[in-house]
Amino acid sequence: MTIGMIGVESAMGNSEKASGPVILAVAGKGGVGKTSISATMVRLLTEAHPDSNILAIDADPAVGLATALGIDVETTIDDIRKDVAEGVEALGLNSAVEVRNEVRYRLFDALVEVDGFSFIAIGRPETAGCYCKVNSYLKEVISILAENFDYVVIDGEAGIEQINRRVMEKVTHMILITDGSARGTKVVRTVRDVADELVMYERIGVIVNRIPSMEMTRYLDLGDIEVLSVIPSDDNLADFDIRGENVFYLPSDSAVVEGTRTALKNFDII
Repeated sequence: MTIGMIGVESAMGNSEKASGPVILAVAGKGGVGKTSISATMVRLLTEAHPDSNILAIDADPAVGLATALGIDVETTIDDIRKDVAEGVEALGLNSAVEVRNEVRYRLFDALVEVDGFSFIAIGRPETAGCYCKVNSYLKEVISILAENFDYVVIDGEAGIEQINRRVMEKVTHMILITDGSARGTKVVRTVRDVADELVMYERIGVIVNRIPSMEMTRYLDLGDIEVLSVIPSDDNLADFDIRGENVFYLPSDSAVVEGTRTALKNFDII
């Protein structure tokens, strides 16, 4: 396990910072606090960069990021996908360019604009089965939307499916979240290995969350992944989670806020 300021470069050789938006993709095992940290990142970005365009994408079908940010979702990416797919003939769209333009129009119309940032959710398909179609569509959505924003935070679904399907094919920063469990750290290492083959990224690091004691960090098996911060258990956040409160109202000295701030500083983002 390495702790420091130096990021781990992608196996795909992205050593130079590309121009364009800063895209932070958040991944990890379910139940490790991924969504709360994603929401806190959005909050900290709005505070640090008040004049920038910031987008939060809830790429988890569970739609937890909306709750953490205090947002009511009316239209999702999957709603748009279905509407466009069903309405191509009725709309008289005759080319891929026309379809893309229609999607672009509907996406921007569906964005929820709140103080300091914009938001959109992938949604939950009504039919049972995998999320293959909407995940494939989400990759295009990220490409369409990201170019219009300075910072994009993507709260990915738990596990590695979206990495495997190259939903987050090109991002600038991958932020992996784990707790102190062996399962959590194993998922993080797996995500890193898969991302090295399938994702173009500039830097990658891990936030270790919900640690009862700093003594436990000596047992974490994270290989050579940079540790961005270690966050102790946070009673404030636990209370907010139970009540479904907006993380923007968490005290600034809460463990999750301080720990996420440290992580973003270690990535030179704030």
